[in-house]
Formats: sequence, C-alpha cells, structure tokens
Amino acid sequence: MQVFGGALAGLLLLGGVAGQAVAARGDGGACTDLVGLRDARLRLEVTAAERVPAAAPGTVRAQPYLPPVAVEIPAYCKVSGRIDERIGAGGVRYGIGFELALPEAWNGRFLFQGGGGLNGSIAPPLGTTGAGDVPALARGFAVVSTDSGHVGEGFDASFIQDQRAALDFAHASVGTTTQAALLVIEHHYGMAPRHSYMAGCSTGGRETMQATQRWPELFDGALVSAPAMRTGFSNLALAHARATFATAAPRDAAGKPQLAHTFSTGDRALILDGLLAQCDALDGLADGVIEDVLGCRFDPARLQCAADKREDCLGAAQVTALTEAFKAPRDASGAPLYVDYPYDTGIVFEGQGIPGFLPSAGPDILAAVMPAAEGFDVDAQAHKVRADAVQMLTDTNVWTNLGTFLGRGGKVIYYHGVSDPWFSAWDTLDYFKRAEAANGKQAWADASRFYFVPGMGHCGGGTTRDHFDLLTPLVEWVEQARAPGRVLAQGAALEGARPLCPYPTHAHYQGGDVASPDSYVCRAPE
Repeated sequence: MQVFGGALAGLLLLGGVAGQAVAARGDGGACTDLVGLRDARLRLEVTAAERVPAAAPGTVRAQPYLPPVAVEIPAYCKVSGRIDERIGAGGVRYGIGFELALPEAWNGRFLFQGGGGLNGSIAPPLGTTGAGDVPALARGFAVVSTDSGHVGEGFDASFIQDQRAALDFAHASVGTTTQAALLVIEHHYGMAPRHSYMAGCSTGGRETMQATQRWPELFDGALVSAPAMRTGFSNLALAHARATFATAAPRDAAGKPQLAHTFSTGDRALILDGLLAQCDALDGLADGVIEDVLGCRFDPARLQCAADKREDCLGAAQVTALTEAFKAPRDASGAPLYVDYPYDTGIVFEGQGIPGFLPSAGPDILAAVMPAAEGFDVDAQAHKVRADAVQMLTDTNVWTNLGTFLGRGGKVIYYHGVSDPWFSAWDTLDYFKRAEAANGKQAWADASRFYFVPGMGHCGGGTTRDHFDLLTPLVEWVEQARAPGRVLAQGAALEGARPLCPYPTHAHYQGGDVASPDSYVCRAPE
C-alpha cells in the first residue's frame, strides 16, 4: 500500500493553520469499512471499527479514578488495531495494541496520548492531559492511545524479557504507533493531519519527550508533564528518602521502624505551618500557596525543639530526617545520583491519589516501584540502575539536542507539580536548562516554556490547583506563532483563578481582589 508514504509525507509538508472541520469521506459505513485495513511494512491490522455516538457531559471518564469529562464528547469512529502481533518470549502473545478516535467533524489535527506506569493497557483516546475542561477529542482532534507493545497490570515488568516488547516500551512504540495512526487517518479522511501533537504525564511525559528527541519529524507540538525521565534514579532517591525517614521513626516491639508514624498529625501541621511562615508571603500574599518556588529556602532546623520533643516543635532526629530526605542521594564518590525534592505545601498531602512526600498512614502506592528502604544500599542500587540496558534506552534525561525538532518549527511546553512526590520538579527544570544550553538561549526561548504548578501532586491533585488549559496555547504557538505567557489555573482549594507563570517568573500579588487573576503579575524572584 502506498498510503503510508503519503500520510507521512503529508505530515511533513503540509503547513498553515488547520482549516474548517473535515468530514470522513464516504457514507455512514466509512468507519466500519476500516476493519481489515493492513500495512505490510508496519505489520498493521485494524481489527475493529465502530461508530461511537456523542456522549453527554459527565458520562465519560479518562480513567476510572478521575472525575468525568465535563463537556460533550462528539460522535467518532473508534478504531482498534494491532501492530506486529506475534508470539514472543515464554510463548506470550505480544504486539502494539492501539485505539484511534476519528471524530466525525475533524479539525485536521492529530494528538498522540501518552501512557502511564508500565503501560500494558489502552486508555480511552480522549487527550485530557493539560487540556483543562475540553479534551482534544472534544475539540475535533483525532486521538490515539496505545499499550506500548504488551498487556499487563500495575507494575508487571515481565514483558521486558521479550526483546521487541522491551524496545517498544522503551521508545519504539511512539514512532510506530504514530505512523500507523497517520496511515489510518489518511485512509479515513482522504488527507493527512495538518498538524500533529503529543501530550502525556509521567510515563506519558517521558514518551512525549521522546517525540521531540527521537521522532522530531513526526510532531509539531509537545506537552510534557512530570516526565518519568530516569525512573531508576528517581526510585532510588525515594528509597533513600524512606530509609532516611526510618531513622527518625518509632520502633515496634520487634525493633522495626514504623514509617507512617515518623511524623504525627500534629507534626505534619507544624511542618506545613513552618513552611508557610518561611515561604508563603514571598509572593506578596500569605494565602497558603507558595508561588515563589525559586525563592523558597525552607530551613527545617527552625522547627527544632531546644531540648526534648514537644507538641509545638520537632525532635532533633525528625529535623535531621526532614532535612536529609529531600536531598539527592550520593554515591561513594560524593556525586549526586538524582536531584533534591522541593519543599511545597503538598508534602503533607493525604487525600485521594498519591500521598505527599512525607510518610503517611495511607496506601504506600510508590512502594511497588522503589527498592526496599530497609537495608538500602545506595551504591549497590546505583550499580544496578547503571547496568540496566532497558533503563538506558527508556530514559530521556540525557538527550538535549532538539535541533531538528526546533528547526522544523516545533514547540514544546513542560509543566510539573511542585508537590510531586514521585519525580522532582527540579529534575524537569534541570533538563529544561540543559536543553537551553545545548540548543542556544534564543532558539530555546523561541520554542519552549516551563511552568511550575505550586501545590500540585503527580499529574494532578494536591493542595492548591491542578485545572488549567495548556493545549490551547501550544496549538496557538504552533499554528499562529503566538507565544504563550501566563495561563489561568483553578483548583478546589482556591477561590477564583490564579495565573501560572512561565519560568523563571511566578504569580506575584500586587493588590486587589485575591480571587481575581488581574491582581497578580508574573514576576521573577528577587
């Protein structure tokens, strides 16, 4: 079939702003006619295709644990397919599974929806990451999602025993799935997308970084959130933190540290109050939000009791743990193995989702991915990470040469919740700054932005706000050369809207109604 070459060439050559909505060619059977579509080069087969009628607001969820989408999801053709299906190691059936949503009123755009965790399942192709109230599909994008080449639950890593499955998860599925989606899109609509985007958080953020790093010709815009850039070392840092907290934890009758009781409820409130006392008003307003992320220099020692532990202060061991656990672990030579974690209001978070950085009594969701804190050996674990070939291919923290992506006019927006307990927001900022050095200050400024989201946890949740639309400014930047500035954000804990400001600025209160975004200006830290 020649359609694959036409789709890819069309993506590379077509420019301009997406025009009016494009309807699928043919009659109502155009969707089901896709069943059986094959491409020998990709070993692609469309296994199912059905029309999905429009869904009312509040009836569709991106994930079972997330709130329902607040707007109508328009009618679309849901295409299911497999790429390179085969029997692999251990007699297991492998292949890249995907779902592609083709809206009946297509806006000429395509979005690849990144995955999460170790993937292994196909999330509904809606495109919710960084999209605020209106997912990409509801805007008229064609959206694809994938399992990245294997089927599994949770953090089951057994697929890594199969070479191709490991390669697909590590990086290859991004390019392969994109090429398959482009083929089906062109076959269905009779034209290639005018513009292609990718967006994802965590593993999806890592995959979106790969879109800019390893597939620069395939994408025009990328939205990267809390990327899992080097999970071997971030998990090592988490284990180091747990081991550090354990030194201050009370012991049970067998002498085992009770990590969840390292800090009492009163201690946690004391830590939050102390953090706010030292950092909250730096942004001009003491409101429970630390906007001046770069200016905050929290010193736990100021909370230490002068003598024995009391309710209104922390014990010496607690202060030491609170100080050292947030620092990057170091190897025997003294070299850092990760970065520090920022102090932010969400470190004490115990609500729905992943709890904050401090040990808590809730489910230890991250325990499944990190080395055991008990008997933890930093150097031994670092050696394992450095010797992990799949990890080396998976990681995205080293590659900073984005010359081809930028040269084609590509734009990328990074954002990270400051209270993320899994991946440090400092690590994403570090990559952003290294990429600036590698690509040139002006070229990087013309093509990239980074946003801290104070109080937000991993991919959402947290203590302040996690609801905002960065997809619109990305599209406007790519298609209209309108560079993004401040972006309005909302959250259950805050009245009204508050600006998110591009690095190195933050939202600084200048007087007036605290619930009005006009009362804030984006200002660099003093």
